[in-house]
Amino acid sequence: MPLQYISDASGNHTAVLIPITEWELLTRKHADLKVLELTQKPSVNKKPLDYAGTIPKHVAEAFNQYVEDDRNNWD
Repeated sequence: MPLQYISDASGNHTAVLIPITEWELLTRKHADLKVLELTQKPSVNKKPLDYAGTIPKHVAEAFNQYVEDDRNNWD
């Protein structure tokens, strides 16, 4: 499997995915890469509340208006 690139909305590469077999080969050749695995905390322990945040008022108002308009279309 080839490398896969992740891009943002502008098309800029922001990350790369490599097959696990290639990662294992790299970590065998370069032991210092193993440190990356040890320092990364798994994200499986995160709760939805950990992602809570705020949005700008104008975005919230636009979203509420969109929902209201959509509800009115059902009537």
